[in-house]
Amino acid sequence: MKMTMHIDEALLARVMEKYGLETKTDAVHFALNELDRKARLKAMLKDGLGLPAEEWKDAVYEDYDPVKLRVAEDPKAYEAPRPD
Repeated sequence: MKMTMHIDEALLARVMEKYGLETKTDAVHFALNELDRKARLKAMLKDGLGLPAEEWKDAVYEDYDPVKLRVAEDPKAYEAPRPD
């Protein structure tokens, strides 16, 4: 479908560069697909996949610790330099 749109050119250029999109049409398709994906994911998470609470409890290990899943990083890399 051909249409005329008013799009922020700087925003469009940033998106195209960031995601390696070659055409404006590719960028619009990408953006629409991404918004649709997020909306469907949000709806799926809201509905809880239809699982009762007991199934959710059984799906996670008792000793599950999400902090352990983080990539090992040097925390000092995020500290601001201290003035002398």
